[in-house]
Amino acid sequence: MRVPFSRSSQTGKVVRWFLGYDLGNSSDPRKEDRMNSVYSTLLLGVILAGTLTAAGDEIDPVAVSTPPDLKITTVPEKMSEFQKHFSQYTSVFGVHVLATRGVSTDKVRHVAAVLAEYLDNDEDGVADDPKVVEAMAGRQMGMVLFGSEREMERLDRSGIDQLGYHHLQGQFAEETKPPGEFDATIEEVLHLVTTGYGEAYPRIFGPRPGTELGDCLDRARGGRFGAVPRRYPEKAWFHYDDRSCDYPCMAVEYLYWALTSLLEAQADPERARQISHEWELTSGELVRERDPWITALLEDPKYRWATRLPDGRYGPAQGKTKKPQQDEGEPRR
Repeated sequence: MRVPFSRSSQTGKVVRWFLGYDLGNSSDPRKEDRMNSVYSTLLLGVILAGTLTAAGDEIDPVAVSTPPDLKITTVPEKMSEFQKHFSQYTSVFGVHVLATRGVSTDKVRHVAAVLAEYLDNDEDGVADDPKVVEAMAGRQMGMVLFGSEREMERLDRSGIDQLGYHHLQGQFAEETKPPGEFDATIEEVLHLVTTGYGEAYPRIFGPRPGTELGDCLDRARGGRFGAVPRRYPEKAWFHYDDRSCDYPCMAVEYLYWALTSLLEAQADPERARQISHEWELTSGELVRERDPWITALLEDPKYRWATRLPDGRYGPAQGKTKKPQQDEGEPRR
């Protein structure tokens, strides 16, 4: 499946790994500076909370095992610290989706549906990889949606350092399912899911040098770079040049490009032209031909990465039972 391309050729940036806030398709560099300023206190709170709360001790077994119904409600009392800022809530296998009043219910449900499709790609109502879902739910991961940049800037951050939430991925309404443009939800939600994989399989998908994902990133960039080089080697096929994007950020962005290209999200000729300054392997055929290493990881059946691009139309079949997981050597269908 292909998705519409955006008029903007600039892709999202993971500004902070712990918070995971992504700037979407913004081409305004000042937006990143304001975002860093607005969220500096929140980031501190997330890090402090991470030192006080043991990961994995907040899993709700019912939420993790219940098929998502995508029903939008008010923020639950157990998350009362968010009620001042967010008015809409739903949960996908225990992973939170929070939104302000400035985001339409339709867009909140769309983000939740894309999240559900990434985690339950065969749509049978059961998470494809329970280990990933448990890592995300246990670390209180979630999407936080704002109606606009102005709305985000008005956020009252008082007492935010008491939050016990480790990974929150942000998104604006304007970049969510925009008519005729690339839907940033495909990227933003995948960044959050990638964080879950990194926690569930740290030696494989951890966003740091020396993991299997890190080794793939080094090949794609033509070498291991702690900072963005002045010029990437000619053999590189991933040459992201945002100097605010550190190594973990680069790993997350690289995985986004690789998986969505395998799923043919970047294959439209105009889209391919727009992103060529950053990413060259814009089709599944090109990824499989030139980057067999990341292909092997993302198509390894034991990790259960998505094999179909989410489209926001999640509808698990009722009463369907989960198929047994394939053996490592069994081809995916």
